[in-house]
Amino acid sequence: MDDQELGFKAGDVIEVMDATNKEWWWGRILDSEGWFPASFVRLRVNQDEPMEDYPLKVEGGKEDDSSSGTRRFGMGQTTKDQMRTNVINEIISTERDYIKHLKDICEGYIKQCRKRADMFTEEQLKTIFGNIEDIYRCQKKFVKALEKKFNKDHPHLSEVGSCFLEYQTEFQIYSEYCNNHPNACMELSRLTKVNKYVYFFEACRLLQKMIDISLDGFLLTPVQKICKYPLQLAELLKYTNPQHRDFKDVEAALNAMKNVARLINERKRRLENIDKIAQWQSSIEDWEGEDVLVRSSELIYSGELTKISHPQAKSQQRMFFLFDHQLVCCKKDLLRRDILYYKSRINMDDMEIVDVEDGKDKDFNLSVKNAFKLHCQDTEEVHLFCAKKPEQKQRWLKAFENERRQVQLDQETGFSITEVQKKQAMLNASKQHHTGKPKAVTRPYYDFLMRQKHPTLPTTLPQQQVFMLAEPKRKPSNFWQNISRLTPFRK
Repeated sequence: MDDQELGFKAGDVIEVMDATNKEWWWGRILDSEGWFPASFVRLRVNQDEPMEDYPLKVEGGKEDDSSSGTRRFGMGQTTKDQMRTNVINEIISTERDYIKHLKDICEGYIKQCRKRADMFTEEQLKTIFGNIEDIYRCQKKFVKALEKKFNKDHPHLSEVGSCFLEYQTEFQIYSEYCNNHPNACMELSRLTKVNKYVYFFEACRLLQKMIDISLDGFLLTPVQKICKYPLQLAELLKYTNPQHRDFKDVEAALNAMKNVARLINERKRRLENIDKIAQWQSSIEDWEGEDVLVRSSELIYSGELTKISHPQAKSQQRMFFLFDHQLVCCKKDLLRRDILYYKSRINMDDMEIVDVEDGKDKDFNLSVKNAFKLHCQDTEEVHLFCAKKPEQKQRWLKAFENERRQVQLDQETGFSITEVQKKQAMLNASKQHHTGKPKAVTRPYYDFLMRQKHPTLPTTLPQQQVFMLAEPKRKPSNFWQNISRLTPFRK
């Protein structure tokens, strides 16, 4: 990002030229020199041999077969054991440093800020520091668990994998912190334009004897920390023999922490999408009832279907949008095909999906093709839908499965959107639409629907798919656009 920063990728070897600063080192890669963050790299233990040779040397050595027990439990350590010792020491050391870092923030900044009610409201402190106090309490328990598993005499024999497995659920609290972090940066940026806040934060840092970094730099650490766990565990697994008692736990811990990272990324993506969903709703004419965001936060699938209703078996061509918990039905404008009118919605929590075979349907007494039903067992309410092609029907059936899976996943992981976030998203959307201008599902909304990605958290679940809205087959000419503006009616 800066001319003097050194760019590098995983696996690069950097020659350190200057390490006097604890946070930023000056280094060289081939002909390039520059500053790089010390926390992003690990020091080479043996400067004479390439690291990739270590596993080969261990596997090819005599001790690999006959002396594996001696190598693990004896006083002498192989290169691989020494590497495992270094990684274990690094994990323990960085955890202790991190605990001190969190303590400094909680006691050096938050405690002092709470004394100054004239400068900070409780809401401001929540915005700036998020749930960092909860993270501090969690990490204190975690580091104690790590230290209990730490073998001081023979660190390479330490069994720390189980600690990560035990705390994987508690680490999900980082999701709230990471999602709030951009808001914290904006609030700090606003406050530090006023000198008294600059002096106050600097006084807090000096009183706590913290290193010379601004508060926003300190607050970035938890975001970096939760992303670093999978890297540390991958390194630990690399130097853990399959026969080691910790191997299976470390392997499981690595997958668990990757899932935590995925969960955090997924929640961040979901929160970013609620603004787009709010914009979509504000583009729909004649909206009735509660906002989509009251119950939903994810667009699963969308497309055109023919809906057949009782009692006359009347068929209607409609646009349907499947969100978690609900299916929204809209009608296209007769002249302006990019304008949608709200018609109804179906509560998916009460519905059972029924695959209907081609032929005559008994309930509706008519022949159907590529059909399926939504059936409510409590009220005996039945909705019949027909797709144009068999593959479209299959996509809808798959989408309904994904919707139920998403709902279950949200319940298991405790995902929810706060009332404040919902209201803010709707407020932002309403500001973007000027009074008097016709609303339309404009190109950005089509692009949003098309680009939606749904990475699932457990690796066993298949990736969800979301398809874009069906493009209007007939583009309205300028003539019809002008006529539609002049007509006294729009429906």
